[in-house]
Amino acid sequence: MVPFDKLDQITNRFEFLEASLAQGGVEDFAKISREYAELKPVAEQIAAYRTSLDDLAEAEAMLSDPEMRDLAEEEIPALRARIPEMEHALQLALLPKDAADARPAILEIRPGTGGEEAALFAGDLLRMYQRYCEGRGWKFEVLEETQTELGGIKEVVANIQGDNVFARMKFESGVHRVQRVPETESGGRIHTSAATVAVLPEAEEVDIDIPATDIRIDTMRASGAGGQHVNTTDSAVRITHLPTGIVVTSSEKSQHQNRAIAMQVLRTRLYDLERQRMDDERSADRKSQVGSGDRSERIRTYNFPQGRMTDHRINLTLYKLDQVMMGDLDEVIDALIADDQARKLADMQE
Repeated sequence: MVPFDKLDQITNRFEFLEASLAQGGVEDFAKISREYAELKPVAEQIAAYRTSLDDLAEAEAMLSDPEMRDLAEEEIPALRARIPEMEHALQLALLPKDAADARPAILEIRPGTGGEEAALFAGDLLRMYQRYCEGRGWKFEVLEETQTELGGIKEVVANIQGDNVFARMKFESGVHRVQRVPETESGGRIHTSAATVAVLPEAEEVDIDIPATDIRIDTMRASGAGGQHVNTTDSAVRITHLPTGIVVTSSEKSQHQNRAIAMQVLRTRLYDLERQRMDDERSADRKSQVGSGDRSERIRTYNFPQGRMTDHRINLTLYKLDQVMMGDLDEVIDALIADDQARKLADMQE
């Protein structure tokens, strides 16, 4: 059952915001407009739900009228079938929102166990996410990339801009395992390797204040396996956050640009640390949650000989590995979101 007091609160707040915007001259217009836009679809769902309840009550009252009884008996089954669906949709709309869901994201990929094969797989994951983002119309920008001599990835950091990026990408954090015959294997044996993925909500300057005394900035010459990220001037920037020991680097051509990129990544990592600390306080059993972002946990296996991808958190197996590696991730991400919503609904009902 949907809590009617909660529905009243949302409706009253929406009507207040609507009246404020209609009058004009309100302070913090952008903030109020954003809240209004977020509440509008929920307020419309509430209005439709209440209309259906009123229609059902009227139809049931018509049963006692011989002239209207046939019409009522036609309408009542459809209304009774529709109302539970509307209640479920409202329950989902009322679930606690992650404040970071609408934010852009920082994506970090690093090879795990498996040597050069793990680095090659990290490169495959990078291309998979690039294609997924292109398909959704998101902007994907590589901020920092270090390659191996064989074209694998030692480390890559990318920025993803678009609508609700973190809401969909946050479920990708964790250890991704691959089972296949490596290009470097001459005997045709199947190897198991891994890469770690971290997806962090991009932090804004107002989220994290970093005093100048907390950081050390070093400039150095960019180096690597070759390509666009290598230059011959001391333009690369390394920033060390002294209280936590976090180190970030950027080695584009402009030292000024590198400093801005490194600070952006540092703010995002510190913001993520704070989010994890708050999440740990809210949930002692955080590892059991789909959206925990625990990057030490194996979340997915890509088995190339069998052409399958298995997500271990929800026991989902898809025999369409080629499409997945081409960026067709919506089916698994939609399933993870649905599972996360089901868990939250269960928690609300306890």
